[in-house]
Amino acid sequence: MKRVFGGKKNKDPPPTIQDASERINKRGESVDDKIKRLEAELSRYKEQIKKTRPGPAQEAVKARAMRVLKQKRMYEGQRDMLYNQTFNLDQVAFASEGIKDAKETMTALKSANKELKGMMKTVKIQEIDSMQDEMMDLMDVSNEIQETLGRSYNVPDDIDDEELMGELDALEADMGTETDIDSVPSYLQPEPDLDSELNLPAAPTGHAAPGRQNAQAEDELGLPAVPRASVRD
Repeated sequence: MKRVFGGKKNKDPPPTIQDASERINKRGESVDDKIKRLEAELSRYKEQIKKTRPGPAQEAVKARAMRVLKQKRMYEGQRDMLYNQTFNLDQVAFASEGIKDAKETMTALKSANKELKGMMKTVKIQEIDSMQDEMMDLMDVSNEIQETLGRSYNVPDDIDDEELMGELDALEADMGTETDIDSVPSYLQPEPDLDSELNLPAAPTGHAAPGRQNAQAEDELGLPAVPRASVRD
């Protein structure tokens, strides 16, 4: 049957945007080469026009130059058209890539959303709140334990703060006074000499001076001795 009616021919896949863009770029390169050859030929005709004298020969060179210039303009128009097609293909390719990226992003978001829902089923907000409350209670108990262990046993609870401040002020005043007296504490300073302060004469020693021994006798206290009455038999 296939020999009689023939079978379906396998159709070639449609060209992709990249294939079409490459084919147009090749055509554009070919047109650019033709334009360069025409520009080189046109430059030769210009030199010939400058060298030839006005007349039929110069007019013939000008005619050939005009023909080359027309071809050059035609190829430039084709090149611009090909460049516009390439630009349109690039825009379509950019839009197509953007749609593919958006599709992949949506697929990734759906997968992440499904995974996140599965994870949220295992985590309950009530359990988190309960755990936070329990942690706060434990921290309060820990602080109370630390305060209890840091309490001093020697300091009574009924001490008046104002009384302590007064005692501290008095201590600072005593320290300031002691500092004025050669920086020596009062309990380390020597006792004052009362005799020197009152300017009293020194006590007698009981020995008379050599000049006065013959003049008058003195008693044991250094005072003039009282003469004793002679006893007559």
